Amino acid sequence: MTTTMHEKFDLLLEQDPDHECPGLGRDKICVRIVAMAELPTRFGDFHIVAFENNRDGKEHVAITKGDVIGASDVPVRLHSECLTGDALGSLRCDCRDQLEAALTAIGKMERGMVLYLRQEGRGIGLTNKVRAYSLQDDGLDTVEANHALGFRDDERDYAVAAHMLMSLKIESIQLMTNNPKKIAQLTQYGINVTRRIPHIMEANEYNRFYLQTKAAKSGHLIDFRGREHLLEQSDRPFIEGMTEEQAIAIQE
Repeated sequence: MTTTMHEKFDLLLEQDPDHECPGLGRDKICVRIVAMAELPTRFGDFHIVAFENNRDGKEHVAITKGDVIGASDVPVRLHSECLTGDALGSLRCDCRDQLEAALTAIGKMERGMVLYLRQEGRGIGLTNKVRAYSLQDDGLDTVEANHALGFRDDERDYAVAAHMLMSLKIESIQLMTNNPKKIAQLTQYGINVTRRIPHIMEANEYNRFYLQTKAAKSGHLIDFRGREHLLEQSDRPFIEGMTEEQAIAIQE
């Protein structure tokens, strides 16, 4: 652990050892830093920062490269836990590919971080994810399966991620994502997102329909015609003098 990182981390703990706050998000989640250590990996040399929260006891981690405490424009990837993909190498999703690609890219940067969030199955949990897989085996897509189980297409809340960034005194971030909802939520919670970094993985025969569904129904910025969708391309077209009704009609 570098002297600078060690000193800054110790100072964070000294300044607020028993952190408590009103919390963020619908569940008023408050997180606090509890430990930090070196983490050499096959993707590069990192530090790992452990967090705990006041609501459900789940532990989240930040995998950091370089001196990120108090930094600006930090490249950040939010990665939600996926046992089947991350650990077992499932081909039904692109989660492991995304995690490894993020760690590889950040490992080559001066600074950056991956926030590993305990939100299995887009927030519905492992058992319900397996139930959703079963429904998909019967012909539903990933969104229809979630709805059939009584969930929204995405139950994740990024309040924990926002609080983790605040705890590390991050001034602003460049977010590695294809999901505009992540940008919207972080911005809502007070995080300054200065740039989106596309994070698109190559599809395989098992996850292509899943990724197409996320693009078509959940608004992910993935173009299967081989071209990247820029965030500004999602804006509704507008011509000077046009009424709101006319603008909506063009989009439809």
